[in-house]
Amino acid sequence: MWELRRSPPTRGPNGVYIEPRVPLTSAPMLMRFALALACGIAFAICLKLSEVNLAQLVSGMPRLFQWLAKSWPPYTHDLGTFWLRAAETVAIATVGTVFATLFAFPLSIFIARNTTPSLALSLPVRLVVNAFRGVDTVVFALLFVAAVGLGPFAGVLGMIVHSMGVIAKLNSEAIETIPNAPLEAAAMTGANRTKVVSYALLPSVMPNLASISLYLWEANVRTSTILGIVGAGGIGIEIKAAIDLLDFPKLLTLTVIVLIMVTAIDQFSAWLRRRLV
Repeated sequence: MWELRRSPPTRGPNGVYIEPRVPLTSAPMLMRFALALACGIAFAICLKLSEVNLAQLVSGMPRLFQWLAKSWPPYTHDLGTFWLRAAETVAIATVGTVFATLFAFPLSIFIARNTTPSLALSLPVRLVVNAFRGVDTVVFALLFVAAVGLGPFAGVLGMIVHSMGVIAKLNSEAIETIPNAPLEAAAMTGANRTKVVSYALLPSVMPNLASISLYLWEANVRTSTILGIVGAGGIGIEIKAAIDLLDFPKLLTLTVIVLIMVTAIDQFSAWLRRRLV
């Protein structure tokens, strides 16, 4: 490690220590300047590739205000259907998160370095889990639409696969931080691996697992609102139809329903997390 070479501390006329100066030409400072320059260049390249154009945004704002004006008054004739779609969205997220949590817990035990029964097998399983986590739910839902057809079941399957990867990864990291002493003490009593996991490991990681699952449930509710774009059910089907038809009053109504639904889920999840964690 590079060490900063500072001048020795000195006192000022009033007896207060003066902060020692770091030479700007020292190797650590030059490394910091080089790193900052590299980050700045990388960000500039990202701005170029993402085609950020503030002038285009300014010129497009009047069009956006025109669309907002056309969306009033909101469409209220099919509220029953819209709320049914919203309930379907919550159901997709709930079922997907519950099954993902159940499947992810044994996976997290298997890939955690301090609990895995085989280090040779944990690496490929970890790679599979990372692949599940790295591919978005919408992509998995699109694949399952091709396999099982249109509808919410494809959205549930896609959500299970992606959420399983996220929960297994985060829970395995929590397991790796658990001290080995409780696990070793349980094993020394003659308990088999199942009992060690059930009575020593599970109580330790349950608060973390519950917190992760509840947070992911919130995220999945938001994600499931767009699964209808690929035909995987939920209120996204109605949103896509409204966008395709430029039906702005209906789009405003659907947007308000989504905001109400997401806000209610966030508040309920936070309340439940305070009770469980």
